[in-house]
Amino acid sequence: MRKTATPEATKQLASTLAPYLHEGDVILLEGDLGAGKTQFVQGIAEGLGIRAAATSPTFNILLQYDGGRLPLYHFDLYRLDDASELEDIDFYGTVEGDGVSFIEWGSKFPEAMPFGFLEIKIGIDEDGVRAVKAHAFGTRARSMLKVWASDSKSRLMKVGN
Repeated sequence: MRKTATPEATKQLASTLAPYLHEGDVILLEGDLGAGKTQFVQGIAEGLGIRAAATSPTFNILLQYDGGRLPLYHFDLYRLDDASELEDIDFYGTVEGDGVSFIEWGSKFPEAMPFGFLEIKIGIDEDGVRAVKAHAFGTRARSMLKVWASDSKSRLMKVGN
């Protein structure tokens, strides 16, 4: 867990995860509207060396960013009503593909999520301070979280369940 007081600090935290991402990694982003999920992806994009400005995919459902160390796929499943709609956007082919996938609102379709993923929950209080909490599911995600948490630049703190 880590608290960030500004959007820039949230982006900086995310950028510290970028070096540990590999092809096929999946990160679920959870949090209310405006909590900072897109800011987190912006930090990842910067950390991967992507020059394009990452934006919210709310109306596109999927945005793809190339030109960095890995392709970055940013999903927003908020507007989907049924898991069958994931086929229409080649969800499964994309998350199993050549890049890293960040999925907002993935909890709407838990049965469709891959076996292993890193879940990042972002909460925001009335003062704009964000609490970023990470939880790993699966061997690869546990390994990723362990090295990210050990990185002195991330300043992640271990908290109880």
